[in-house]
Amino acid sequence: MFDSIGNLTDLMDSILGVFLSIRFNNIVDIAILSFILYHAFKLIRETRALQLVQGILLLVAFYLLAMLFHLDALKYLLKNFFQWGILALVVLFQPELRRMIEKLGRAKITDLSFIPNPDSPGSGDVWTEAIGAVCEAAQNLSSTCTGALIIFERKTRLGEQIDTGTILNCTPSAAVFGNIFYPNTPLHDGAVIMRDGKILAAGCFLPKPQKEELIAKQLGSRHRAAIGMSENSDAVVIVVSEETGTISVAENGELTRGFSKDSLAKLLRSRLIPEEQNNGNSSTFVGRVISGWRKK
Repeated sequence: MFDSIGNLTDLMDSILGVFLSIRFNNIVDIAILSFILYHAFKLIRETRALQLVQGILLLVAFYLLAMLFHLDALKYLLKNFFQWGILALVVLFQPELRRMIEKLGRAKITDLSFIPNPDSPGSGDVWTEAIGAVCEAAQNLSSTCTGALIIFERKTRLGEQIDTGTILNCTPSAAVFGNIFYPNTPLHDGAVIMRDGKILAAGCFLPKPQKEELIAKQLGSRHRAAIGMSENSDAVVIVVSEETGTISVAENGELTRGFSKDSLAKLLRSRLIPEEQNNGNSSTFVGRVISGWRKK
């Protein structure tokens, strides 16, 4: 018993000694480093480089395990990767790194805060009304053969594409989509990007597909842009053809055509609303949709 008390006392003395040895310059050093890391993470969140950082952290964890359990082959491979692979990744993600540094340089001092944004719902509930509005808008645009391109952001942040458009941050409705994609309006030619159930930006430019020569020639620029966006992210992309009025959806680099209002709503609910919420709210959602049809 006395030994355990003595050990506890030694531990408390050690902890107290660590705190007493901290100087003012150490506090400043830690504060500046925390500030830089926090804002670097905020910038990375808006790009597809977030997945890259997660992958690197996973490799670091494997390297630590290899050192702990003396896994020589794995340790050798990862050590060489960290020596040369990181340089290759910097070259590969040079545009994203440049945009992040430029964005940091444009930021005001008042924008550099440690206080997180409270408006980040993240749940599937925010998509319920939005899906109904999007499906109604897609049906209306299809009936008039009005071209449209609507992107649903998921885990991969689309900050690079959002920066090319005009920020709206408005509640989606069939009327809003109709105004955005009405021919010859300033924003009709670009894509709408939705985040957390709202129209975040419109008139956005999208990346080209990786193997554009393999895409059917009858597909226009909107369909090609949709495929390119789905190749570079996990986004769900809706395309309405201005020639035939066909509603298509691009996912994971593949384009599926011939959606109706009902089948589109079913697909969007399965992609955007978590399964447990989808099961609980499906009857409520269908009731709202049917009620909307009756009113019309």
